[in-house]
Amino acid sequence: MKLYEMAKAPNPRRVRMFLAEKGLLDEVTCIEIDLAKGENLSTDFSAKNPMNKVPVLELDDGTCISETTAICRYFEEHYPDSPKLLGNDANEKAIIEQWTRWVDFYLFLPIGMGFQHTTDYFAHRMNPIKEWGESNIEQAMKFFDFLDNHLKDHDYIACGRLTAADINAFCSVDFGKVVNLRVNESHPHLKHWYERIKARPSAAV
Repeated sequence: MKLYEMAKAPNPRRVRMFLAEKGLLDEVTCIEIDLAKGENLSTDFSAKNPMNKVPVLELDDGTCISETTAICRYFEEHYPDSPKLLGNDANEKAIIEQWTRWVDFYLFLPIGMGFQHTTDYFAHRMNPIKEWGESNIEQAMKFFDFLDNHLKDHDYIACGRLTAADINAFCSVDFGKVVNLRVNESHPHLKHWYERIKARPSAAV
């Protein structure tokens, strides 16, 4: 299988961490796609994902799967004997999905909008609106507060153990560095959780 990605981008990292925690990283061959150079806009790549985003998983039969959660779901279902990171039963699956959605909408997306609208990285293909970007960064900071309060009484984001929710949150928190949003002593519980996840071997893939 081939995993089309940009190694330093947060969503491909989520997939690599997920695979590493399940012991499945060797199941894929990673192929680098340079977003800055527009390689994701090529005709060949568009045929794999018409949304022109990474990551994309290409199966051995040529089937292509886009979107981080969909790719993770494929591996969760296809390798049932690997550690369950998306939940063991209906209750866990719902709680983990709830948290991954919250992180996506209230942390990852605002950071992404902050990055796109306060830097010139995509200025050649969009019209950045600085005020919108700054507003999104403020929203991301509020979710830092929310996570810090939650982690005051929890070792992990959901279900009392490491799950896809932690991977999603960790990669999103790390992504905050692109807009100078960093975990520090003002969020002690979030910082403690972040350092524990960062110490895991999967965080280095």
